[in-house]
Amino acid sequence: MAVEVAKLGFLSNTRHHPALSPHKNINYPNVINTSFQRRRSLYFSRQISGSLVKEEEVLFTEPETQLIEALIGIQGRGRSASSQQLKEVERAVQTLEGQEGVPDPTDSSLIEGRWQLVFTTRPGTASPIQRTFVGVDGFSVFQEVYLKTNDPRVSNIVKFSEAIGELKVEAAASVKDGKRVLFRFDRAAFSFKFLPFKVPYPVPFRLLGDEAKGWLDTTYLSQSGNIRISRGNKGTTFVLQKETAPRQKLLTTIFTGVGVKEAIEKFVALNQRVTNREPQLQVGTWQLIWSTQQETDSWIENAANGLMGKQIVKESGQLRFVVDILLGMRFSMDGNFVKSGDNTYDVTMDDAAIIAGSFGLPVEMITKFKLELLYIDNKIQITRGYKNILFVHLRVDDLEKK
Repeated sequence: MAVEVAKLGFLSNTRHHPALSPHKNINYPNVINTSFQRRRSLYFSRQISGSLVKEEEVLFTEPETQLIEALIGIQGRGRSASSQQLKEVERAVQTLEGQEGVPDPTDSSLIEGRWQLVFTTRPGTASPIQRTFVGVDGFSVFQEVYLKTNDPRVSNIVKFSEAIGELKVEAAASVKDGKRVLFRFDRAAFSFKFLPFKVPYPVPFRLLGDEAKGWLDTTYLSQSGNIRISRGNKGTTFVLQKETAPRQKLLTTIFTGVGVKEAIEKFVALNQRVTNREPQLQVGTWQLIWSTQQETDSWIENAANGLMGKQIVKESGQLRFVVDILLGMRFSMDGNFVKSGDNTYDVTMDDAAIIAGSFGLPVEMITKFKLELLYIDNKIQITRGYKNILFVHLRVDDLEKK
């Protein structure tokens, strides 16, 4: 786990289902034998009309906001990004690099302090130190930059949690010019909350030779000091932030899996303070990424209750749950929703089937529940649904059209 941080920059009714329509030539097999494999591929749209936009724009300019929009929802700081997402991020990065940021960023006090790594590319030329750290996606990664001291240093940090502590890998640094910082890693240690002393991390930096040193160019530093883009000597691009937007904080918490429910409650409360607009379900395809309910042994019940897969909101109050099973097979369940309050809907799902190509097998089942819409924008949907379970969905239909 140790040195992605070290090199961070260093860093049953067939009337609704098209595939089961009596107008189609459908054969219904007596038995469909299949094994289910859960999938949670995350895709994200590129637009936003959410109520937290104004708050985010206080921290970021329009081009910076476009970069953040491209980054929102990308898991593992870029590790799980699709090719389309990578293109959007790179386009936004290049736009900012062409903007007028802080001149000579290495001479500016704005570069000083702790930065959170929100995105990085990982080219095949990455060093053994950097490759060692590819397994830290479940933790937060930071970089500290202190150049205006008697002992200039660049430090890369993996923060395990507030309760456990962190691993810090430090490098002696020197400023070459207005953009480039030279560094050489020379020490590392764990700082555990439950120990009164640091635990040295046994990395033989002196024996690593050139792999322990490198350089980092800051190609963009925002005038607010909130965003920094850097490119390393191994060809890696890094996007770092001092202040992250509310949605970024929420998704980071979801991906790390620690304190998610509390983070959602805080996020929803924040949204309620900054807007009086009544939320409305939006037509589109939404991928489930998190819920308070663990899946049971019966995957078909999970699928019918919206505990996995996608939720497709259609015009005229129609709703569909879709779960990819295996070998092109999928579970599909149709129903409808009717608005019953300011932000609540009565949902009835009563038309289920297992579909394989032009073959379909109806499944007799019905699910009724009340859906409470807690937050929605063009990327994120937070609801309380079946048995008061909290759900977080990310919009995927814009990407699927590509």
